[in-house]
Amino acid sequence: MIILEFIVNYMSELNQIIIDSFKGNIQDAIQQTNYHWLMFYPCLYMFGIWDAYKDGGDTAEYAYVPFVLGAFLGTVGIIYSDVFQPFGILLGPVWLPMLFSFVGIAIGVVIFQFLKRRHSML
Repeated sequence: MIILEFIVNYMSELNQIIIDSFKGNIQDAIQQTNYHWLMFYPCLYMFGIWDAYKDGGDTAEYAYVPFVLGAFLGTVGIIYSDVFQPFGILLGPVWLPMLFSFVGIAIGVVIFQFLKRRHSML
C-alpha cells in the first residue's frame, strides 16, 4: 500500500501540484498534473483511512459508506478540477478534490446514520 502511494504520488507529480496550489498558481498546477495517475489517489487515501479505522476495533455495519463516498467524490473532484469553478473560483487539482471529499464524507455520514437507525429498527 505504501509503495503504491509513493508510485501514484511520483507519477502524478502530486508534491509539485501541492506546492503550486498553496502558492496560488492554480493554472501551473493544472498543467503539471498527470490526471490519469492522480485519479487513483483519493481511493488509496480513503482506503488507507478506512483500513486503519477498521483495524482500530469493532466497527458498525455500513461504517464504510462515508469513506466510499469521500473517495468517489474526491475522484469526481479531480476529474472536474480544471473546469469547475464554485463561486467563480478555479480551485484546481488539490483544493476541489478535498472539498468534494469532505462533501462526500458528510453525505456518507448522513446515509450511515440513516442505515444504522433503520437496521436497529428491524
